[in-house]
Amino acid sequence: MSTTITYFVHGTTTDNEKNVSSGWADVELSELGVKQSIELKDKLGDKKFDVVFCSDCNYGDLNAAPSAIVEPLQEKMTTERFPSGESYEDVKTRIADFLEFLKKNYDGKSVAIVAHKAPQISLDVLLKGKTWKEALATDWRKTHAWQPGWEYIVK
Repeated sequence: MSTTITYFVHGTTTDNEKNVSSGWADVELSELGVKQSIELKDKLGDKKFDVVFCSDCNYGDLNAAPSAIVEPLQEKMTTERFPSGESYEDVKTRIADFLEFLKKNYDGKSVAIVAHKAPQISLDVLLKGKTWKEALATDWRKTHAWQPGWEYIVK
């Protein structure tokens, strides 16, 4: 059997509107983010999930730093850790462990994940066979190809 993951990004936050990379910083949805969240419910129709998980990324000293500082570092930080934080490889390891957990505990189930960029790109590397460079280059945030959920299959 397999587990179906539907990956969702959180709605727009007040930090997003200020071009800030939140990381582990706790931040509120903006007015637009609340609207997006409500509209997402309608876009999902009658889709049901057995469980929902959330994840984030630790930019360390750069949590809540301007995106103009954080974004250019991301390709370098696939293997190097953000100062006092984690690398994308660290996130990938965390996500790989999580996928093993899903295989053991949620086989044949429908799982929703609400998270940020690093976990999603890690799923692209782990489950879609992309390199870090490919995953970062084709990320919907760069191509402006948002959608109301991305599907991944864990076998």
